Amino acid sequence: MGRPGGFKKSLNLLDLTFLGLGSIIGSGWLFAAANAAAFAGSYAWVSWLIGAFAFILIGLVYAELGSMMPRSGGFVRYPQYTHGSLVGYLIGFIAMLAYSSVAGIEVEAVRGYAATWWTALGTKTAGPTFIGYVFEIALLVLFLLLNYWSVNVFGKFNTVITTIKFLVPIIAVIVLFTHFHPANLSVKGANPGGASGIFEAVSLSGIAFAFLGFRQAVDFGAEAKRPQRDIPLAIIFAILLGTVMYLLLQFAFLGAVPAAALAKGWANLSFVQAPYADLAKSLGILWLMNIIFVDAVISPSGTGNIYLSGTTRVLFAWAKTGLFYSWFQKVDARTGIPRGALWLSLVLSVIWILPAHLSFWQGLVGNVTSATVLTYMIGPISLASLRKTSPELERPFRLKAMSFLSPLAFIAASLIIFWSGWTTNLEILGMTLVSLVLYFAFMDKDGLRQRLRSDWKTGSWLVVYFVFMLIVSRLGNYQLPAGAKPIIASPWDSVIVAVGALIFYYWGVNSAMAQPEIDADDESDEELKAANL
Repeated sequence: MGRPGGFKKSLNLLDLTFLGLGSIIGSGWLFAAANAAAFAGSYAWVSWLIGAFAFILIGLVYAELGSMMPRSGGFVRYPQYTHGSLVGYLIGFIAMLAYSSVAGIEVEAVRGYAATWWTALGTKTAGPTFIGYVFEIALLVLFLLLNYWSVNVFGKFNTVITTIKFLVPIIAVIVLFTHFHPANLSVKGANPGGASGIFEAVSLSGIAFAFLGFRQAVDFGAEAKRPQRDIPLAIIFAILLGTVMYLLLQFAFLGAVPAAALAKGWANLSFVQAPYADLAKSLGILWLMNIIFVDAVISPSGTGNIYLSGTTRVLFAWAKTGLFYSWFQKVDARTGIPRGALWLSLVLSVIWILPAHLSFWQGLVGNVTSATVLTYMIGPISLASLRKTSPELERPFRLKAMSFLSPLAFIAASLIIFWSGWTTNLEILGMTLVSLVLYFAFMDKDGLRQRLRSDWKTGSWLVVYFVFMLIVSRLGNYQLPAGAKPIIASPWDSVIVAVGALIFYYWGVNSAMAQPEIDADDESDEELKAANL
């Protein structure tokens, strides 16, 4: 491991923006448009606008937090600063689940496209074969090697890869718009279609999953050259550029599908194994199909590489809070990489791809979206809490109209979680609540006696919030078990979630510690500590 060291400040605004954009333009562009059309039909573009609006709200919240306190794995550390160990532990556990699975999703996407010409890798419906698993694990090992030597090499490599993989979707948009059929926008046959289909598409088709990547600028904040300026700009640029690209891709896909392929409606479209490549093939544009197949290796691989590195920072941050093994917070002095956390990231990513029932891209996407947004929803509460308890902290980026936008961001995050559905939320929230037994294991006896009452007082609202989301997910209209009927019809189920979220927002803000516990030993931002602490 080498002696403990500090993170290297090597990333500029372009690097941070491309870390976010490189995560946003990953496997999502290869599958999300087709999946969204199956849920919402020709109104899938509305789902993209809803997703973009929600994540701009959430991103603006983290723009203030990230510029104020640039921390490696900040999403895990901010909740503990404001609400103590219980909230810090719960968010850290969910973040571990969410982050570690994304690299697995990306290598699954690569294998899914590659299987169309190398059938020994498996199929989308049956999952990977043994050779397919070896292929996916080999890609994950490659990501580890790219991350192992230095963050500067990783950052510059990602900037080049993101530039390349941004060009292919642009080419696809231009070519497909030359085959645009306006009549396609009137075709019905989505499942479930209507408002429910639009909302469901946000969480389950890959739309919210695509926008999750904005967080990279926050997670790599400790390694930014000018974090106070560049983190907010990188978040905003990545979300806006990603939104424009995905809207163009969605319209291009909707308009270019041949009429014959839509005979049974959007829900029965046959382009499922490799949607854009299959579409190009059906239009006789074989050169575009081949380019897409090449990008189907580059885009998800680049994103998987970023997320393996991002998972490393989350595990480091969780260890830094004292609620995970301290060995994982050790940073190699020469490379500036927490190598122990990097190795664990690889192991966790491999575990995610092994169970056969989790090997399908869309199934994993629902789980990851819900889990990741559960780590985001705490941000608005932490921001409002710090405005209340620590107004003296320097805020290089200050979110205007915070008292309005911050609760709106919390409501948006809660709705995305709810639209992920009962099946997904039962897995993620149930697993998280059960994991509370580990919370006690990571606290020594003296610490437990001293902090149990105070930390449960500042964190009990989050436990009740999780239970509330489980209950409304079961009563609502999304992803219920086979044969089950909703007790609360749409859109009233979403209205109840929004109202409940508002109540929990103010409960969470008012439960914050009177004095936030911001660590004063972060190795990478001494100047910021001197100014703010």
